Amino acid sequence: EDFKQNKTALNVLFYTEKTMVAFSTLAEYGGARGPFDGDTTLVYNTLIANVGDAYSASTGVFTAPVAGVYCFILSYHAGGDHNAKLMLIKNSELIVATSDHKSNEPSDNGGNAAVLELKKGDQVYVRMAAGTRVWADGYQHTSFSGFLVNQM
Repeated sequence: EDFKQNKTALNVLFYTEKTMVAFSTLAEYGGARGPFDGDTTLVYNTLIANVGDAYSASTGVFTAPVAGVYCFILSYHAGGDHNAKLMLIKNSELIVATSDHKSNEPSDNGGNAAVLELKKGDQVYVRMAAGTRVWADGYQHTSFSGFLVNQM
């Protein structure tokens, strides 16, 4: 009986204090997105999932609700006749990028990922470099996802 009570107390301790955070979203705008005159935060406007409501589909910014280790993944589809460059940004700091130069190929794809240690309130988002563009229609290739690996 004591074992059952202790096991229940441990389950409550470990499972009620954990926060679930995960999002997956697409850029869906009916065609090319960009080019813009300056670097622009890419707003992924179609939510697949937003557990914990930490991603804003109106601003394109993920705000960490708790301190922890997070994983982020970004990908894009672009026409080969245009440059493409996306940058994963944490609080205005470039973390990783993915890019492709203009080519004779009909289309190009790219992606990248990063594991980041975030404090509560840190912001992570994707910036599209000035003069570049991505395809944002129907193919579900231009995406941004993230999830909490471990709360700290």
